[in-house]
Amino acid sequence: MTNARGRIDKREAILEAAFAGFARVGYDAANVQEIAAEAGVAKPTVYNHFQDKETLFRAALAAAAAQVAAANLAAVGRITPGEDPRRTLTRAARTLARRCCDEQSRALRALTYAQLSRFPELLTEVHAVTAGRLGDALADRLARLMVGGQLRHCDPALVAEQFLALLTGPLERRSQLGTRPLPAAEIDAVADQAAETIMRTFAA
Repeated sequence: MTNARGRIDKREAILEAAFAGFARVGYDAANVQEIAAEAGVAKPTVYNHFQDKETLFRAALAAAAAQVAAANLAAVGRITPGEDPRRTLTRAARTLARRCCDEQSRALRALTYAQLSRFPELLTEVHAVTAGRLGDALADRLARLMVGGQLRHCDPALVAEQFLALLTGPLERRSQLGTRPLPAAEIDAVADQAAETIMRTFAA
């Protein structure tokens, strides 16, 4: 049990160091020896877990995508039927917007886009874990608000798609596709406007 736990810990340390390294210098310039040193393991240990640099890159992005998805799902899970819908949607929108603009999410998008020609399937894989799960979870929460009479009845998946577009569109444009950090006040303003637009359009 201890050995298994130790192996898992080493794997997680390698993935964190790999993502940080790839984010810092890009896929081509990243060095497995430096990643191993940052993770506190020997270089052969990295190859015991991941057969080559490409496998390590894919695994690092998959792990980061899972972390981003978990945070986003937790934010959506706080949309509470019975609470004031404007308040609960605004709270979720702010959390989602801040997560979208944080260092890990920006690095994940940048790495995915930068390697699109080399690994074109990565975009689909990352999108399925992050945006795909988020859209489904958000649609489920919006459907609960509709059943509770807080939003008018319509297609919750469509409303979720529009809600996310109202968040990500302005944030991507203002941050120049994630290359420019945004002030917290500006992020919150975008989130507040997205929630307000949804309420004005779909309030019961």
